[in-house]
Amino acid sequence: MVVLTRGDVEALLDPDELIDALSDGFVDLSAGRASVPLRIAAFTPDGLLGAMPAYLPVADALTIKLVTLFEGNADTELPTHQAAIAVFDPKRGNLVALMDGTWITAARTAAGSALSARVLAREGARVLTIVGTGVQARSHAWALPHARAFEEVRVVGRDRAKADEVAGETGASAFDTFEDAIAGADVVCATTSSPEPVVRREWLAPGAHVTSVGQSSGRELDEQTVLDALVVVDSRAALKPFPVGANDLSMLGDDDVHELGEVIAGSAPRRTAEDQLTLYKSVGNAAMDAAAAALVLRAARERGAGREIDL
Repeated sequence: MVVLTRGDVEALLDPDELIDALSDGFVDLSAGRASVPLRIAAFTPDGLLGAMPAYLPVADALTIKLVTLFEGNADTELPTHQAAIAVFDPKRGNLVALMDGTWITAARTAAGSALSARVLAREGARVLTIVGTGVQARSHAWALPHARAFEEVRVVGRDRAKADEVAGETGASAFDTFEDAIAGADVVCATTSSPEPVVRREWLAPGAHVTSVGQSSGRELDEQTVLDALVVVDSRAALKPFPVGANDLSMLGDDDVHELGEVIAGSAPRRTAEDQLTLYKSVGNAAMDAAAAALVLRAARERGAGREIDL
């Protein structure tokens, strides 16, 4: 099998190809062609270890991601999310690759947000606000410009020094308050683990598109934002309580949301008015990991990347 490091994965994963692959993967998922069991997790006093298997026919991919979530790492050099992905031959079942999943998790999550902006945001969207200062803030700054031609990118967090750091790395402008950063933005990406809302309805401009990838025991969106929006999810598993889903959508039922794959396939509505509020909520789906891992493995074979080993 081939072993691919974090550096290998970063070099091999192209954002435009990833967004396109996710589009196909979401359609497969919503059509019922993919096999994606609900995430399971083992809990420790400090975090959790989750298992996310998937078979994605459109990518000819059979994978499992093992991912840890340790929020206490936010104050250390270790990321809060760490992962590895094993790739198996879908016809024979043999292990063909083991790759870093930490960057794939960050990249595919942000690419999902970018895809939602491509599908749901207004064509003239020019101002992007990223709420958060962690790994997902950086990956969203990497992915979202591939969906719309933003002329201004803003970043804001609870710590201004961290916002300045992200802004310096990404070419964004740092803001002091959530309200000021969100005011007038066309696309707002919430990327926090905040237990309290960092996006409020009264701050949002008419016609804004909001993406939310935060997942915690609280919620990063206020209730009115959810109730006023056309709500699209990566999968309806997002409606389940944390850690499978997100508490942000606890007031909604299956009929109140659409899956992104349904929207892309044309079986669910897109934006119908310039001033309509749209919302994409993602809690991560193993089909996304399978789509990304398949891209990485294909590129690795084409370029001769990685290290071949016998297990």
